[in-house]
Amino acid sequence: MRTYIDVHILQTVPPSNLNRDDAGTPKQAIYGGVKRARVSSQAWKRATRSAFADQVDQAQLGTRTKKVSALLADRLTARCQLDPEASARVATSVLAELGIKPGKKAAETAYLLFFGRPQLERLIDQIEPDLSRLIGLEDKELTEAVKGVPVKEVLGSGHPIDVALFGRMVADLPALNVDAATQVAHALSTHAVEVEFDYYTAVDDENPKEDTGAGMIGTVEFQSATLYRFATVGLHQLVDNLGGDADAAVEALRVFLTAFTTSMPTGHENSFAHRTPPNLLTVAVRGDQPVNLVSAFEQPVRAGRDGVLAASIDKFAEEIGTAADLWGLRPALVASTYRTPDDTRRAESLTEALGTSMPLAQVITTVTDAARKRLEDTAR
Repeated sequence: MRTYIDVHILQTVPPSNLNRDDAGTPKQAIYGGVKRARVSSQAWKRATRSAFADQVDQAQLGTRTKKVSALLADRLTARCQLDPEASARVATSVLAELGIKPGKKAAETAYLLFFGRPQLERLIDQIEPDLSRLIGLEDKELTEAVKGVPVKEVLGSGHPIDVALFGRMVADLPALNVDAATQVAHALSTHAVEVEFDYYTAVDDENPKEDTGAGMIGTVEFQSATLYRFATVGLHQLVDNLGGDADAAVEALRVFLTAFTTSMPTGHENSFAHRTPPNLLTVAVRGDQPVNLVSAFEQPVRAGRDGVLAASIDKFAEEIGTAADLWGLRPALVASTYRTPDDTRRAESLTEALGTSMPLAQVITTVTDAARKRLEDTAR
């Protein structure tokens, strides 16, 4: 049974530059005929992965790096008390079986490889009993001796939750590819946004008082926005990526929901202190397909008496009902966190579309319990 967990967030962000292009300009996109603030999916996925460490032991998570050989060598040195040179020789020989193109720097691959730290430990398990013999071999003999180490099998199974969620693509070795269980959309502002400039000066503290000139001047670009964020998790794919372990999949879902909801990209964070909590979270459990509701904002929201956010929440609530009524895309469960408005009529409308507001922790518990129940029903 297919199950999709859709995550919808509305979040106001003050003057900031969360995600910039090569010229330092905040990223934008044209949508509905006007410029919108944009934060790339890669930026928020990176922030989400970084937030995993607050909930999961770092040693159990993955890392994305060109330095897989160096990391394996470091672990050999630390765990098996080898000298660094011997560790590097063994690590290079073991990983040569992958056939991944080397990078420009020694002991680096040509591109980033996403893998789990526990997988490196399992590689060491394969060679540790024979290490004393291996380190005494010449390079050619060593390469031949480790050809039987099941490197592809070790790196192709037992994935950590971040690899299982976000997937992996290895151009040189398709057998190591992992289909992502999670899709993340680019965040877009619900309204038109223009980039602004902050002209700043820095004073040289050691200048005499009569010297009133600035030690440095410059500009930084910024924008402020109410963002619509969307992500979806294919629970069935997540279970498959985790080797059929339903409990691990539910736990991975819990970690993802918490981290994606509360994380924030760090671009220019010291200049703008832009970290805000979301203003609305709606999680929908579906058995049909993922449903991105950005169409609610194709006509850009205009600031009214209650501001942009209130109008954005109303338009989102209307759109989730439209998707259900017109297209039959009715979720099996909706759980939401938002501030209940004082206006009774508006509060009733939001409750009908989004459910009664509950704290974040309760939303996550409600959704993970529903996910576990669907997996149990599928297993019967």
